[in-house]
Amino acid sequence: MSAPVRRILASSGGFVPTDRWGVAVPGGIVQEALRRTGRDRPKVAFVLTASGDDRTYLARMYAAFRGWSVDLSHLELFVQPNADPRELLLAQDLVWVGGGSVANLLAVWRVHGVDDVLREAWAEGVLLAGVSAGSICWHVGGPTDSFGPTLEPVTDALALLPYGNGVHYDSEPQRRPLLHRLVADGVLPTSYATDDGVGVLYEGTEAVAVVTDRAVDPVTGPAAYRVERGPDGTAVETRLPPGAL
Repeated sequence: MSAPVRRILASSGGFVPTDRWGVAVPGGIVQEALRRTGRDRPKVAFVLTASGDDRTYLARMYAAFRGWSVDLSHLELFVQPNADPRELLLAQDLVWVGGGSVANLLAVWRVHGVDDVLREAWAEGVLLAGVSAGSICWHVGGPTDSFGPTLEPVTDALALLPYGNGVHYDSEPQRRPLLHRLVADGVLPTSYATDDGVGVLYEGTEAVAVVTDRAVDPVTGPAAYRVERGPDGTAVETRLPPGAL
């Protein structure tokens, strides 16, 4: 039997708004994650630790899948786990981690051993995905607003992927220059970043595709980026358009 394929889809998107107030539906990023499970009816768990298990956020996630062929569940850690984390997460095809504070997410996960459970799930072929904090968490770290309005680096994320990560690259002006500085100074390794509505799909630890929530112009539209430390000690950014890498 061949080993499971380890996949992560790290994004600055996943769901897109509709013409109804407060109602979103799965965008191309989530749809690609569902497709990559290979299941006709995937089992999907939401992990919204980064928002303190906000119930309104959770309700929106469930509502987004109305009419979809999926089986939904969620892991809450506030004020105590609503289920055994290992039993719940290893039974899934896809785990979607929501946005919020990546620093708080990492601390709470470690208290409950969820970090180790997610490593095990990844090794067993559960597709791990998410947005914002739910993107940074799989990497070494990245710029975050977890500590206040001035962005600071987090460098102790799960490091399933040996890269830094930048999110909301085109919509929050502090993100790009800080990621460049962190890579140039060696605080973060080579990093991948995503504009809003864009995700990077990894197989093993290799970035294999750029996925978008909506069809975009491949030349001028939202994209992903690789940021590396150049030989002169400055950050070198390469734009990665949607599609296979």
